[in-house]
Amino acid sequence: MIKQIDQYLEEIEQFQSNDLKEIDSFRIKFLGKKGILNQLFSEFKNVPNDQKKLYGQKINSLKQAANHKINQLKEQAENTLEEQGSGLDLTRPGYPVEIGSRHPISIVKNQIIEIFKRIGFNVSEGPEIEDDWHNFTALNLPEYHPARDMQDTFFLQQNPDWLLRTHTSSVQTRYMESHRPPIRTISPGRVYRNEDISARSHCIFHQVEGLYIDKGVSFADLKQTLLYFTKEMFGKSKIRLRPSYFPFTEPSAEVDIYWGLKTETDYRITKGTGWLEIMGAGMVDPNVLKNMDIDPDEYTGFAFGMGIERIAMLLYQIPDIRMFYENDMRFLKQFKPIV
Repeated sequence: MIKQIDQYLEEIEQFQSNDLKEIDSFRIKFLGKKGILNQLFSEFKNVPNDQKKLYGQKINSLKQAANHKINQLKEQAENTLEEQGSGLDLTRPGYPVEIGSRHPISIVKNQIIEIFKRIGFNVSEGPEIEDDWHNFTALNLPEYHPARDMQDTFFLQQNPDWLLRTHTSSVQTRYMESHRPPIRTISPGRVYRNEDISARSHCIFHQVEGLYIDKGVSFADLKQTLLYFTKEMFGKSKIRLRPSYFPFTEPSAEVDIYWGLKTETDYRITKGTGWLEIMGAGMVDPNVLKNMDIDPDEYTGFAFGMGIERIAMLLYQIPDIRMFYENDMRFLKQFKPIV
């Protein structure tokens, strides 16, 4: 047995290779579970007692020699591979990384938020699945109120008191519950209405609604805020407010901007009038303030709301609202940032 170990030692000493696979096979042959060393260890019990010490020393020498040879050859082989390189020309320019694009709705929403942030409005958000109180009743729309028919609602079958919010005014009611005046906040988000899908309307769309409540807030404050917004967003300095009706504001108004009649497109989108409706607004109804435990004799406020898709369609001259939701890459790639 001792002579056999000496032969193995000689084999280890003579073994040479730059091939990592051959080196690994050599490792398995000597150090693997069924390798030579394990076989020699299992024969230890059969060795005569007077030879056990020498036998053990020889096995340890064999193990050390095998480990040293394998580590040495591996290091040499890896260094050789590094010197040879991968065959790639590292001086060649890499493939360009394609830059993604923001969705036009996100672009417009961020612009609106930034404009109102500059005049002190913060951003508030709320759940898209809402209860009847926050979506309707607290906003001066009690049960069986005829104005509820203005918004075709998706109710949840499991519980008819829960629904997909029809406007982000529900966020404002939640905000008023947890904050005391002065309040100055905008609420962007996705809303749902049970409407037929066409080029001009969709069952899913996005809104930004604003709310300002403080002492002495007047309709003049509302008009100046909207004028500031239209100048910043559209570069238009002429607006008009037409009397309208919303259950949660009194008085209420539709807000138009003068788009102009310089081009054929202007004639088409304004139907020859030069005016475009962009949002609804009004003074917060005292009943809404009472529902939120805010004293209407001490505080007044205004609210406004606009559809993000409508504004995006105006700014980018997009003819069909359905294009926002079709994920057509040919359409979305047009909105890549300029670098």
